[in-house]
Amino acid sequence: MKLMLHYLKRYKIYIFLNILAVLGFAAAELGIPTIVSKLIDNGIILNDKAYIYKMGLVMLAVSLLGGVGNIVIAYCSSRVSSNIVRDIRNDIFRKSQDYSHTEYNKFGVSSMITRTTNDAFILMQFTNILLRTALLTPIMIVISIFMVIRTSLSLSMVIGACIPVLCLGIYLVARTSKPISDRQQKGMDRLNRITRENLTGVRVIRAFCKDAYEARRFSDANEEYARSSKKLFKLMSVTQPAFFLLLNLGIAVVFILSSRLIDMGTLQVGQLVAFQEYMFHAMFSMMMFSMVFIMYPRAEISAVRIQELLDEKPIIKNPKNPVEDGDGSTTLIFDHVSFQYPDGEAPVLHDISFAAGKGDTVAFIGSTGSGKSTLINLIPRFYDISTGSIRVDGVDIRKYDLKALRRKIGFIPQKALLFSGSINENIRYGKHNAAQNEVVHSAKIAEAYDFISEKPHQFDEMIEEGGSNVSGGQRQRLSIARAIVRKPEIYIFDDSFSALDFKTDAKLRQKLKVETKEAITLIVAQRVSSIMDATKIIVLNEGMVVGTGTHRELLDSCPIYREIAESQLSKEELEA
Repeated sequence: MKLMLHYLKRYKIYIFLNILAVLGFAAAELGIPTIVSKLIDNGIILNDKAYIYKMGLVMLAVSLLGGVGNIVIAYCSSRVSSNIVRDIRNDIFRKSQDYSHTEYNKFGVSSMITRTTNDAFILMQFTNILLRTALLTPIMIVISIFMVIRTSLSLSMVIGACIPVLCLGIYLVARTSKPISDRQQKGMDRLNRITRENLTGVRVIRAFCKDAYEARRFSDANEEYARSSKKLFKLMSVTQPAFFLLLNLGIAVVFILSSRLIDMGTLQVGQLVAFQEYMFHAMFSMMMFSMVFIMYPRAEISAVRIQELLDEKPIIKNPKNPVEDGDGSTTLIFDHVSFQYPDGEAPVLHDISFAAGKGDTVAFIGSTGSGKSTLINLIPRFYDISTGSIRVDGVDIRKYDLKALRRKIGFIPQKALLFSGSINENIRYGKHNAAQNEVVHSAKIAEAYDFISEKPHQFDEMIEEGGSNVSGGQRQRLSIARAIVRKPEIYIFDDSFSALDFKTDAKLRQKLKVETKEAITLIVAQRVSSIMDATKIIVLNEGMVVGTGTHRELLDSCPIYREIAESQLSKEELEA
């Protein structure tokens, strides 16, 4: 459990206090039976009131020591376990921010959520038990057994017979619980994945009347998780009754044997009371200690799953001596770029070359799966190219500091994503210190100002999770405003106008042409009408460039582009 040791080292002071409190609590718990034994044999039986008062005060002091120790143990264990799970979640989140798309695809978003929440919570529970039980119970077991033997050697044989049975039970439970815990956590991953799919795809599900099918799919996953959980809970629930059965049988045997010893005069009543207390402490401490071993396999699985996230080496990372800025030329050059996904069988982009400078608008068009979105995802280094080079301002993007590179880019993704918060906060996501006039200006350029002004709270209007309370077109316009407020060197529009009507699209592009005249604009589009005015249009087919030029040039030189244009434009528009 290297993971646990790594985090426990951060809280040495609290662990030290916890150890002191454990020693104090153990001394109190184990001292009271001896005091009671002497009180019965030397005070109550002999009717010595002075001795009774004296031992009563001693018992009160010892009880107070035990109470304080118990409070400190609870405080330290709770604080350490809570802080550890906080640190684990923070570290996982920070690590996930360094992941490329490849790592996200490897683990899956649902599994990452489960590991961050459920697995971390299991480790918190285990840490709590570790600090409260694993430190205390070994002391209680050793000293209790010693006191049992010291009190009555003959009666101690009863505990000697019970311990091997208890140890065997602990081993069997721990061994059985590990594979069940593994299945349970994987079942939680699947349950989270199906839940996310149903919540995000609720409209599609209803549109295709698949409610019953999805309900069955969720029910099957839920039933599988429930089966694993029930097996685990049944296993855990058997342990405590089995222990108390063993303890009660042991006590019954002790009573039978002790009655003869008392009758023979070799055992006093106070000693019997003390023996029972020590026997209970020894057996109960063993049962509590067994919970550490029973929970360990489950915690180990969770720790391994979390360690996998923390140990994962991101494919895309900063170079050793990163460049913060280029030569200031505002240029973008693709030089014989090819790309293959890490788990792909063949390249999806082949020998792509083009150049763009300040004020240029480069558009990419082609059939679905031709590699348009993949190509623009290479610029901010969401993926790294396989061969060739991409240069921004004269510097290979692999030599840039990642944050410095991405600050040069205003990226508007294909699927417009908004965050829960106000419209102001969503637009300022592109530039957190943007002044209000900059926010308003970007909204006007993105043709979002009019609908924002109609909202009751205007720019302070709250956006619900995923932007579910605004239309698809409004989401796209707010995403565009978020990029504009950044004032980047390179604008990337990944089919970001698809939800806009033709009138809004035309007005927005007209304003963008003025706004982006000092920048490079890259557009991935499906509509020919959206890119007719581009400085350069690049036609992609099966990952290769099959045509480059203006709209008019491509109509004459590229059959694939002409085919796309004829399917979308009228004869008059083609000849215009």
